[in-house]
Amino acid sequence: MLDAVTSVKCETRRARKQIKVLQALDVAGTQLYHFTTIVIAGMGFFTDAYDLFSVSLIADLLGRIYYNSADGKLPSDVAGAVSAVALCGTLLGQLFFGWLGDRMGRKRIYGVTLKLMVVCSLASGLSFHYKPKCIIATLCFFRFWLGFGVGGDYPLSATIMSEYANKRTRGAFIAAVFAMQGLGNLAAGAVVLALSARFKNTAAYETDPVGQADYVWRIVLMLGAVPALLTYYWRMKMPETARYTALIAKNLKLAASDMAAVLDIDIVPEKEEADAIERHEEYGLFSMDFLRRHGR
Repeated sequence: MLDAVTSVKCETRRARKQIKVLQALDVAGTQLYHFTTIVIAGMGFFTDAYDLFSVSLIADLLGRIYYNSADGKLPSDVAGAVSAVALCGTLLGQLFFGWLGDRMGRKRIYGVTLKLMVVCSLASGLSFHYKPKCIIATLCFFRFWLGFGVGGDYPLSATIMSEYANKRTRGAFIAAVFAMQGLGNLAAGAVVLALSARFKNTAAYETDPVGQADYVWRIVLMLGAVPALLTYYWRMKMPETARYTALIAKNLKLAASDMAAVLDIDIVPEKEEADAIERHEEYGLFSMDFLRRHGR
């Protein structure tokens, strides 16, 4: 029995090696499109970092405006909620959208997460009410769903890059995508400083400093929609990854044509490859195969 199972698994590995589209991707030389993919996928991480870390930079403004705090600090429970609610959404978003991306495709679900991030970034800056507690509650609500979208962007951006890259440079390319997170954090600080200086040097600030400060934190949060919109446009122009199209959608012809359109590879799928796809071994997240291969 064990010998039979081992034989099937070995056959599956050999079958996968016969799929020319995947083999061509693994050995393809580094091309311009690889670097384009780094920028497009990296912009997702850039946006994630901006959205997650910008709130800590405006917390003092919220304290001064809505809680009349002399030192600009929010009450500890409010500060914890404002800072942590997006991270809670991120955890759930990673699990949900990561699973959904395996079911419906990376490109389609990536578009959904980016649209969610755009809407919630804009809505976070439009948290209006005459009661401070209601403003903070509304802000936390939209920050949670923003984090939910950010959580989906994390696994999908990394997966898209890894599935486009070749074997030799895959690790370096994924690291380059993750490095965009640092740039997003830096951009958040630069935007806050620039906007604060801009509003502080206006005549309106002399007569209504609180009102001007109220504009600053809202604009900072709403600007998080800009890189998400740009990422959405360019991401929707990219084809679905060949590994998803070939192994999950089981459409070798489309996978080959998609890759030929963006990379310098020319592949004609054969009947044997379609048979190899049918024999490709699949296993679920909660299966013993997953635990044995990835559990540790």
